[in-house]
Amino acid sequence: MTDWAILWDWTGFAVRWLHVITAMAWIGASFYFIALDLMLKPAKDMPEGAHGEEWEVHGGGFYHTTKYLVAPARLPEHLTWHKWQSYSTWLSGAALLAIVYWIGAEFYLIDSAKADLAVWQGVLISAGSLGLGWLIYDALCRSALGERPTTLMLLLFVLLVAMAWGYDRIFTGRAALLHLGAFTATIMTANVFFVIMPNQRIVVADLKAGRTPDPKYGKIAKLRSMHNNYLTLPVIFLMLSNHYPLAFATEYNWLIAALVFLMGVTIRHYFNTMHATGTGPNWTWLATALLFLGIVGLSSLGATRAEADYDAAIPPAALRFAEAPRFGEARDIVLGRCSMCHAREPYYEGVPYAPKHVYLETDADIAAAARAIYLQSGLSHAMPPANVTWMEEAERAKIVAWYREASR
Repeated sequence: MTDWAILWDWTGFAVRWLHVITAMAWIGASFYFIALDLMLKPAKDMPEGAHGEEWEVHGGGFYHTTKYLVAPARLPEHLTWHKWQSYSTWLSGAALLAIVYWIGAEFYLIDSAKADLAVWQGVLISAGSLGLGWLIYDALCRSALGERPTTLMLLLFVLLVAMAWGYDRIFTGRAALLHLGAFTATIMTANVFFVIMPNQRIVVADLKAGRTPDPKYGKIAKLRSMHNNYLTLPVIFLMLSNHYPLAFATEYNWLIAALVFLMGVTIRHYFNTMHATGTGPNWTWLATALLFLGIVGLSSLGATRAEADYDAAIPPAALRFAEAPRFGEARDIVLGRCSMCHAREPYYEGVPYAPKHVYLETDADIAAAARAIYLQSGLSHAMPPANVTWMEEAERAKIVAWYREASR
């Protein structure tokens, strides 16, 4: 028998692995080029049109980099384009979004206590909002605000906070912050695909045709690249947030996201200034620490609205697990071995809230989490952690039998 739960879980793991690898490549390249650009210094005997140069040492060798403000007089035969890191990150992230939040919409995306949406409606809002964000942002950049970068950044911040609030009104807390990260990452990748790369192609085409490139294309691309630089750290936080309920499962998760964006600004401002001048403004670390303390405080102010929902109906996609003949056996095992931690009010010492806010107290809870229970407590020994509740092998076998019987 093909065990689709195992195959599907490994598919998600493989796509997540790809996403992390490509994201590291993109972020590393982005940080490197921003730092390089800021460290460039004028020097004697630079080629005509050169803006600055930088010497570096790495891996036993010395590197000499020269930047041309617009373009060199002659296009070199070998030209390296940095684009696939960004594209691969977005494509793998979109695939992971579909695997986890679209196909698993009833469990991870839609919160019927906030908005009673059909699966297709939730998926449509999820996908449509990503494109809408890019259109709004791009329109702002192409307007006269493009000449006022500080004002533009403030408006971008307002847009992101508004989206954080909006996502939290519709989706689960976990999905809300994850979608805000995807919303931001879509803007970043679209900057590369629709603006930065096309502008570079125009410059290359002008050089090949013997025309003098217009410096406006480099200026526009640099503005978008700087936006990407300041948005990178918040995106990483938002992508990691689904592992930390104190970030996503609180009443004020949208305000937490707002402060995270400000933290991204203070941290990057320090490093960007340091690269440009040799020293960074130390006040940014105090500001970052205060913002982080604000996040910690907000996480404890409001409990998630779903915590009191003991009477939730079993999702249609999970009904077969609740109606399976062996469900009673599996439920008794879960209640005896797991629910002391996975409860709305945990009573296991040292556990202040249910891990990842996964509740296993009611029939609806257990049926909805059937695949996770099967993978983590049936096939593997991931749960209970360190087997602190002494789950027996016979009990794990019963969980496996229940899930497989219900999946036929």
